[in-house]
Order: sequence, then C-alpha cells, then structure tokens
Amino acid sequence: MIIARTIETLQEAKKTLQGSIGFVPTMGALHHGHLSLIRQAREENEYLIVSIFVNPTQFLEGEDLDAYPRKEEADRKICELAGVDILFMPTIDQMYEEDELCIGAPAIRGYVLEGEKRPGHFDGMLQVVMKLLNLSSATHAYFGKKDAQQLALITQMVKNYFMDVTIIPCEIVRDERGLALSSRNAYLNHEEKERALCLSRALKRATKMVMAGELHVEKIKQEMSAVLSEADRVEYIAIVNREFKALEKVEIGNTIILVAAWVGKPRLIDNLWI
Repeated sequence: MIIARTIETLQEAKKTLQGSIGFVPTMGALHHGHLSLIRQAREENEYLIVSIFVNPTQFLEGEDLDAYPRKEEADRKICELAGVDILFMPTIDQMYEEDELCIGAPAIRGYVLEGEKRPGHFDGMLQVVMKLLNLSSATHAYFGKKDAQQLALITQMVKNYFMDVTIIPCEIVRDERGLALSSRNAYLNHEEKERALCLSRALKRATKMVMAGELHVEKIKQEMSAVLSEADRVEYIAIVNREFKALEKVEIGNTIILVAAWVGKPRLIDNLWI
C-alpha cells in the first residue's frame, strides 16, 4: 500500500493504475461502516484509493473539529489489511489555498434539515469532495446512506458539473443493538449508548406503522417523537421524498425518514429509506 501525504505523491502513484478506480473518502477514525464501503469498493474495482482528511471547511464554529477522533496508525493498518492500493492523507495546506473558488450547496436542498441546522456545512463538504474526486480520478466513489442529504447533494454535484464518476450509495451499517455506526459514537459512555438506541427504535416504530398501512406523516412523527424522548434533545424528525421535499403521506419507494438528536456530547443522525 502506498501512503500519499502530498498531491504530488498521489499523482505519481496513480500513473500505475490502468483500470477502474474505486474511491472511499473518509475523515478517519475508521469503523465497520467505513470498512463496508472499502470492501465493496475493493470487490467492484481493479484499484482502490481511500482518503483520510478531517476537512475544516465543513465544521461550523463551536463544532468538534479539534476534538474529532483521530486514529492514524489504526486507520493505516485497517486500510492495509483491507487491500487499499493508495491511502491519501493530505494536510490542510495541501488541500486549500488562502483565497480560492468556493462551491455553494443548492439553495433549496442544501438549506433544509442538516443545511438549516448547520448553515455552510454542505458548502465545505461539497468543496472538499469535488477536490478529492478530481484528485483520485475515481471511476466509482462510495458513500453511506446514513448521511442521506450529503449523498443526495454529492450526486447532484456530479450531475450538475458533468463529472465522470459514478456515485455508489451504500447501506447503513449498525451494531448488534441497532445503533448506526459513527466515529462520533466514541464520545458516548455506556448509559448514553443505551439511550442512543432510541434513534433506531424510532425508525423501527415508523417501519411497523408503514407496514401496517399507516402513511400519514404527522401520525408517524408523533409516534417517533414519543420513542425519541430518551434523547437529550431532538433536533428534527423529517419525512421527505428523495428530492428532500416534505411529504404529507409516505410514498413507498420514494421516502426517507430522518432523525437528528443530541445524546450526551454528540449530535447523532439516522434514517430509513422506504
């Protein structure tokens, strides 16, 4: 495995890659969710590039940029064992200039839900993802469905800018209790992990209601809200279509149910695609 800490090293290493390139961008502190993306990319492509870069432009003031989990040695070993060909680990100075072009999230889909609660977050996320997709020369890039809105906006960016890469959505990975895997789960103590399960339980409640024929959004949200009472603070419960427009009734095959809540220190998100 080649470890590229500079853009020049990455570009030199890519010269030997003749075939499909799978790419998995991460912010490190790799867990089984990341590993599922890496394994899928490994199976579906001739070559595999993984990036680890904690991107400062997608963190808002007061968020956990400085405290974000960093496990470089463990991450390097995971990538090596998973068959990664190139591990790209650039510095901030490698990725950003002082005064450079910016990419803006779309005016509607980029400023609802996560975009409303974290204004500017998606601008920074799209900016770094475009850079990484261009640098990797990826033919296929892999993103988890847990960050559903992020996935939708990246897909739109690739379409709007005519980028020659296929975005592959990957299923949410959960622990044995149902908690969606996240690097921020490291902040949770045992009691908080128990309470954090209310997010997946709320989504399960919604699933049972839909399977029983209940499609009215407000009734589903009321039931979910009761389950989410174990969280310290619920930021939103949303039921939208694939375009992130609010629905009055669940549309089978075109609905995403999303929750965001604070449990202890971290803000957690989860969702269900119906």
